[in-house]
Amino acid sequence: IICNCDHTTPFAVLLISSVHWQILSYISYIGCGLSAFFTHVSLSGALFLLNTTFLLTEWGATLDLDWVCVFVAAFMHYSLLCCFTWMAIEALHLYLVLIKVFNTYYKHYLLKLSLAGWIPGIIVGVSLGLKNFKQFYGPTQMTMADTNQTNPCWITDDSFFYSLNLVYFTLTFIFNSGILMAVASSICKMKQVYKSNSRLRPDAKGKSWSDSQRFSLSCRNGLTLLGLTCLMGTTWGLAFLGSGYVNYPILYLFCILNSAQ
Repeated sequence: IICNCDHTTPFAVLLISSVHWQILSYISYIGCGLSAFFTHVSLSGALFLLNTTFLLTEWGATLDLDWVCVFVAAFMHYSLLCCFTWMAIEALHLYLVLIKVFNTYYKHYLLKLSLAGWIPGIIVGVSLGLKNFKQFYGPTQMTMADTNQTNPCWITDDSFFYSLNLVYFTLTFIFNSGILMAVASSICKMKQVYKSNSRLRPDAKGKSWSDSQRFSLSCRNGLTLLGLTCLMGTTWGLAFLGSGYVNYPILYLFCILNSAQ
């Protein structure tokens, strides 16, 4: 099949088969449900809001009350932007405690971070305030490749969706990826120093470090980086690899990693 198009709207979602859509939905519901259960504050709180509102998106579209679907869509958008913001804040905090280290005291530090983390409410509030000019939230039509359409509550305007969400996440992704590479480099340097010292200095029992102990340390460092990758939301970058065409492995990875973040 060859598709010709004179604008940049991707139609990948229209080509997903209903079977894969249903499986991806179940993965998302289970992952979001588990994530919501284990969340509490800050980034976790934003993820809790995102996961719980995501679980309501298709239900909200089935109600006759239009404002319910608009509220669910707007609240999920707010939660998503807050998640991206808190991911960037987590990266900034890691930079201060692991890279900069010295002269990192800031007055009312946590209060300032908290205000910044929830500030996307202004963006969503302004978007809702323009409803008489343009309705940005409500039921959206998504037609599968081999079945009827589904209508989840989400952003109804493609230009608004891509111009805001894509730019917002791209900036967050670039910033967090840079911090992650800096942290990874710092961990590798510490590992080299630790490795050199372990050769020269025996442990408490008078024995030198064995290969298994060094391997265990490497595994812990690897798991630390993996955890930081999830913490800073770099797994959301899989969205860039799945845009423009249907790539089922990428879609499944995106669903599993990010719904269970």
